[in-house]
Amino acid sequence: MSFGFLGIQFGFALQNANVSRIFETLGASKDELPILWLAAPVTGLLVQPIIGYYSDRTWHRKWGRRRPFFAVGAILATIALFAMPNSTALWMAVIMLWLMDASINISMEPFRAFVGDMLPNEQRTSGFAMQSFFIGLGAIIASALPYMMTNWFGVSNVAADGGIPDSVRISFYLGGIAYFCAVMWTVVKTKEYPPDDIEALKAENAERGIFQGLAESFMGIFKMPKTMVQLAFVQFFSWFALFAMWIYTTSAVTSHVYGTSDTTSAVYNEGADWVGICFAVYNGIAALVAFLLPVVAKRLSRRITHLVALALGGLGLISIYFISDPNLLLISMVGVGIAWASILSMPYAMLSSILPSHQMGYYMGVFNFFIVIPQIVAAGILGFMLKSFFGNISIYALIVGGVSMFLAAALCLIVQDNEE
Repeated sequence: MSFGFLGIQFGFALQNANVSRIFETLGASKDELPILWLAAPVTGLLVQPIIGYYSDRTWHRKWGRRRPFFAVGAILATIALFAMPNSTALWMAVIMLWLMDASINISMEPFRAFVGDMLPNEQRTSGFAMQSFFIGLGAIIASALPYMMTNWFGVSNVAADGGIPDSVRISFYLGGIAYFCAVMWTVVKTKEYPPDDIEALKAENAERGIFQGLAESFMGIFKMPKTMVQLAFVQFFSWFALFAMWIYTTSAVTSHVYGTSDTTSAVYNEGADWVGICFAVYNGIAALVAFLLPVVAKRLSRRITHLVALALGGLGLISIYFISDPNLLLISMVGVGIAWASILSMPYAMLSSILPSHQMGYYMGVFNFFIVIPQIVAAGILGFMLKSFFGNISIYALIVGGVSMFLAAALCLIVQDNEE
């Protein structure tokens, strides 16, 4: 059921670890990076609630409810992953990011509802933890691919023409293949339960036109249950921190730890590869911690478990400022990995326990507003903050992200969780 997330995370991990590197290689400045990354949250804002709404209202005798969306997203995302590293200009890379992120979202959003559909409440914490495991496993491999291409297989890490290195290019090709195969495995190997009343579903679909459906998708933000509203604040500051990390870790590590901003230099590309290893480590920690979270949550409660994990993530991000040895960055990634494992499971486990089953996809799509809205806010203000207050020094963006993670941890205290 969750194996497809292994492939989805190949797409996201390659994007998170390498897109800033690709943008900088093609001429983007540090303060431009957040705006160029805006494609990711905007496509999520548009795609996720719509896909959630319509996946609730889809049923095919053979392909089920969610699996048609998995398959379409896998095909489109594979095309985008093959095209992205062949960008020859900055505007081409930005367009490919739009296509890649939209395609990944088409696959990803219904996966959250998939677990809610298939499992009873008492098994959902474990179900979402299993998703976190496959997310972590996929991201370990995908994040480390450029490093492995260079150090294990001797692939060039610096392009002769100053463009995108072959190590990155081949990594994206392998990621596209892994994405398609893993998602299609879930499509072929799982069987969904039919809706309780198929005829009522058909009648509702006939009554509601496509434009009414689109309107309802975006109006759901005004109909959220109380616990969902409380979790939305936690999500906002959690994902603001993550977006700051994904945008600026490459720039921060290459300049603050490796001492260079020359994207054509071997030292810069060595540092960028090491960022991929750092991302692989935090995802590896997340994969391992995913199995511990349900055990800890039974003792401490889900919200306190999430609070502790987020606080460790904030500590991990801020600690990067004090590091000069690249190897010590791996210690910082332990805290980030624990937070990441919890972000991928605990909010969804708490949320699914209070949602009606026939609207699981719809509300999961609406909930994802609070993944993409903070990213849009971050894209709008991080570049300005960095240029106006921090002299365009990237490491300060990670400190801002760490403070945001601490705020998210504190806000867990207001969440009312229906664990029973």
